[in-house]
Amino acid sequence: MIISVLNQKGGVGKTTLSVNIAASLAQAGQRVLLIDADPQGSALDWAAARDGDPLFTVVGLPRKTIHKEVAEVGKGFDHVIIDGPPRVTDLARSAIMAADLVLIPVQPSPYDVWAAEEVVNLIGEAQIYKEKLKCAFVVNRKIVNTAIGRDVGEALSGYNVPVLGNTISQRVIFAEAAAQGKGVFEVDPAGRSTQEINALVDEIKEFAK
Repeated sequence: MIISVLNQKGGVGKTTLSVNIAASLAQAGQRVLLIDADPQGSALDWAAARDGDPLFTVVGLPRKTIHKEVAEVGKGFDHVIIDGPPRVTDLARSAIMAADLVLIPVQPSPYDVWAAEEVVNLIGEAQIYKEKLKCAFVVNRKIVNTAIGRDVGEALSGYNVPVLGNTISQRVIFAEAAAQGKGVFEVDPAGRSTQEINALVDEIKEFAK
C-alpha cells in the first residue's frame, strides 16, 4: 500500500502523522519505507535525530517523478508512506499519482477546511486517470474536549471526501517523540496518543481495502 499524506497548508502536522503511521506499521512487523517528498526535509531531520537502529527506512525524494520511481524505490517494502510537499505543485501531483490512498490532515479550524479545496481538486483530477485512487480527511491536532474539534467533521462534509472516524489530538508527547526521532509508542507505549495512532492505522487499513 502506498499512502501519500498531503495538504498545501503548513502547520497541520503532516510529517508527525506520516512518521507515526509509518512507526505503527513498522511496530506491527511490516517493512515500511517513508519517502520525504517535502523539500524542507522534515522527515529526514526526524530520522537524523534518532539514536540507535532506525525503526524503518527514510529516503528523500523531493522530485516530480515520484509516481514513476515509486515502484522501483519501494520494491521489497510492504508499505510506502509519502510525506508530501507543503504546496500544490507538480511535486504534489506526482505524490498523488504515486499513491493508492491520499490522506489529507486537517486541523479543526475554518482556515484548514477552506484550504483543503485545492488538494481535493488535485485528487479529483488524478482520479480521472487513476480511478481506484482513494482519499480521506484525517482530523489532526484536535484540541481535546472542544466544540471546534467535534464540529470539523461537519464542516468537511461539504467536500465529497470521507472523513476518517479516528482523530489525533494535540499532545506535547508528539513533539517530545519527534525531537528524539521516535514514534510516540516508543516514548509512551500505553498512552492516549499511541492508542489514537494505532486506531487510526487500523482504520486506514480497513478503508484502503
